Amino acid sequence: MQGYYIAEIVSLVFMAAALGMDAFSVCLGIGMQQLRLKRIALIGLTIGIMHVVMPFLGILLGTFLSAQIGQLTTLAGGLLLFGIGAQMVFSAFSEGPSSPMQPVGVGLLLLAFSVSIDSFSVGLSLGLSGVKIMLALMLFGAISMMLAWSGMLLGRKVQGLLGIYSEILGGSILCGFGLHVLFG
Repeated sequence: MQGYYIAEIVSLVFMAAALGMDAFSVCLGIGMQQLRLKRIALIGLTIGIMHVVMPFLGILLGTFLSAQIGQLTTLAGGLLLFGIGAQMVFSAFSEGPSSPMQPVGVGLLLLAFSVSIDSFSVGLSLGLSGVKIMLALMLFGAISMMLAWSGMLLGRKVQGLLGIYSEILGGSILCGFGLHVLFG
């Protein structure tokens, strides 16, 4: 019986890591914007919370939603990531003072939503599988938060090495991930 619980925890950890990898990828690009550590902490915390909220909503609303609505939310998330990345690339080429989009306010919530949208569909299946829901939600939130922090801190280090090109690289990463969400 104890082996069953260990196997369940291990599988939930791997599932949480897989769900958090998109947050890592996106945060790698965001970390190149010379963010303060306080902002990095807030972004990671917001992404972690959204990785708890989205599967919870998926569990609650799973029986009422159709597969078509799930496809529309994936499309919206991919377009949002691509748009944010394109804005970063274009602002790198603009003349005058650069003002890269900062993940604050509604922009932060949209970012967190876009990287956690896939956990919504996982929540749909979690409600039917009989796993320990609270354990799964806490693992999803904690691991995605740590991966987001890791991505931003790594991006921050890479930004120092790349200088002005880091904004182009960061925007390209976001665009690429948006395209992956849309077509992958």
